[in-house]
Amino acid sequence: MSNRSPHIAILATGTELLSGEINDTNTRQVAELLAGHGLVVRESVCVADREDDITRTLDRLAAENRIVIITGGLGPTEDDLTARAAAKACGRPLILNDEALEQIRARFRQIGRTMHPGNEKQALLPHKVKVLANQNGTAPGFRLRLHEADLYFLPGVPSEMKAMVASAVIPEVIQQFPDLQPSQERRLQVFALSEPRVAELLSKADLPQKVETGFGVTFPFVIIKLRATGEEADEQLDLAELRVRQSLGDFIVANHNETFAGNVGRLLRIKEKRVALAESCTGGLLSKLLTDPPGASAYLERTVVSYANSAKHQALGVPLDLIETYGAVSKECAMAMATGIRTKAGTEIGLAITGIAGPDGGTTEKPVGTVFIALVGPGFEHARRYHFSGDRERVRTFAAHMALDWLRRYLGRLPFPEEDRSP
Repeated sequence: MSNRSPHIAILATGTELLSGEINDTNTRQVAELLAGHGLVVRESVCVADREDDITRTLDRLAAENRIVIITGGLGPTEDDLTARAAAKACGRPLILNDEALEQIRARFRQIGRTMHPGNEKQALLPHKVKVLANQNGTAPGFRLRLHEADLYFLPGVPSEMKAMVASAVIPEVIQQFPDLQPSQERRLQVFALSEPRVAELLSKADLPQKVETGFGVTFPFVIIKLRATGEEADEQLDLAELRVRQSLGDFIVANHNETFAGNVGRLLRIKEKRVALAESCTGGLLSKLLTDPPGASAYLERTVVSYANSAKHQALGVPLDLIETYGAVSKECAMAMATGIRTKAGTEIGLAITGIAGPDGGTTEKPVGTVFIALVGPGFEHARRYHFSGDRERVRTFAAHMALDWLRRYLGRLPFPEEDRSP
């Protein structure tokens, strides 16, 4: 049997995915789970909730691939059409599947809720399918064969879908293709370097030839993907990661098992430091980043969102004459905000952000995207000006992450880059 990955396709169904209401994160998650086992996705497709469109797409994908994974459209409402389209595609009647119905009833008993009669629709499946257990939701999955392909139908709820790929899909596929070479992947998050600059630096890194390198951008990070297959995959990846870290140094902020904010929080706990935040243009976004990981109460004492000048004066003690002289968006104001929040909170560190996120409010001297960050600690004061490009959301996002990076560098005794590292 070949050690190459079989042809695999992913089909995401949902009108909301095509209208822009929500992002299709399922396709990415499925592809990532498969890649860890040497399974490579050949094609991904997204179709709206139209029965004929789903039917035609299923028929084509099954004719051209060995494995097809379908997400979405297994719910109890009228626009959940995937099971009906699957029955039409394979020429089978739609029946009330007793195993699926009992699974749904058991799920409602487990969560202590009364099952609505409308949920019976989720047990209407094509005749002669294998029912796949859903341990996290009410919609059973199922597997059927069309042409020469195995089709796996999974719910669209990401947590349910992801668990079912891991528990039901991957074990079956691996069993069918036992000679697949094991595949390993490492991911490194890079902050404050552009993708071209990262690629330029890595071109000189002399990475092992057996390691495949890929790049992606998940704003505001550049993601470096290192992949290797075979028995020496771990050893090759260790060497590749070492050389990447030597090339990029302290611009790497997390690996695939970590988060940027989680690493900063870990540093605060290790150093036994507490921080207080004063935010203006970011409106609490930095606080959100720091409190996303659990246990933030150990290191975040308080946050003050001092949007108005009066708030900067009353809550942080920033002198009104300082604001009048230098402006609310200035190095002097940022430093006063950081000093004020540190004094009032009694913490080791005070960190402040003030700026113009737009779309209005800019001037020739201080255009939209102008941001000042300041950090104050025992015997330490640092403030500087940035200019971040992009719309309001991008400016706020990059400013909050840059302030988080300041905290990381301060705690890790890393140098603060002198040049402008805006995206």
